[in-house]
Amino acid sequence: MKAASFDYVRAETVSHALELLNQYGGDAKLIAGGQSLVPMMAMRLVRPAVLVDIHRLQELKTASIRDGSVITGAAVRQRTLEDDTDLRARLPLIAQALRWVGHEQTRNRGTVGGSLAHADPSAELPLVTQILGATLHLLSKKGGKRSVSAADFFLGPMFTAIAETECLTAIEWPVWEARGTGSAFDETAIRHGDFAMASAAAQVQIDPAGLCLRASVGAGGVDGVPLSFPQLAQRLVGTRLDDCLVREVATDAAAACDPGGDMHADADFRRHLVSVLVARVLRQATLAANLSLRSV
Repeated sequence: MKAASFDYVRAETVSHALELLNQYGGDAKLIAGGQSLVPMMAMRLVRPAVLVDIHRLQELKTASIRDGSVITGAAVRQRTLEDDTDLRARLPLIAQALRWVGHEQTRNRGTVGGSLAHADPSAELPLVTQILGATLHLLSKKGGKRSVSAADFFLGPMFTAIAETECLTAIEWPVWEARGTGSAFDETAIRHGDFAMASAAAQVQIDPAGLCLRASVGAGGVDGVPLSFPQLAQRLVGTRLDDCLVREVATDAAAACDPGGDMHADADFRRHLVSVLVARVLRQATLAANLSLRSV
């Protein structure tokens, strides 16, 4: 099947892109990498009247490191985050998650903002925004600037808080203190690069005595939006992250999910995957945190 007919405009500036969005409203779609949008157009799941190409806008392709955070433009390529050693050192969870995103060719073209705006509940980067508590910055011609927390950004499968006339311009990722911090990401799919049947991510910080100072854990592909479990993570704080507690938290995380079923896995199996994967990433993140302490 081929895409329905559409017009194409290459935006010269961000302001130009916003003007086009304001002009066409819901009939316009932004395109930067197109790794999700183009296949959906080919299957006629979406039929935009006009594509607004923003992939040459340099102001959307920058990444900066500031005190306590990394800010990436929405059009930054996924490969850039994966390969940049400075960014990877500050945001290791993103690099760990990106290894699971499609294939190398996908990440060469796919953008960070495109994955988040697409909001597939099985996608890896939306889960990372939940774990790290990212803030997403939006811009429109009439409404100006607006910032939305990751917790409020994903509203349902492929449905976000971005208004029809808004453009996602940047993502602000909080950076945890490097000493004593470890992270991990894992998922299960039919084949590597396929959509995850379930995924899990965790980041923890421990002190020299082995006590958990901070924790964040979540799961993807098992609900309409990527999930974080702040109350479960809080149960880990002040503990030594022993295996019994980790298993309890993983079991409770699985119970908090509401997965659907398909030809590959039913809901019960997906919950089982969550319990296994959450326990695994918590153990791996704790191990990495301990190694971080020893290397300092």
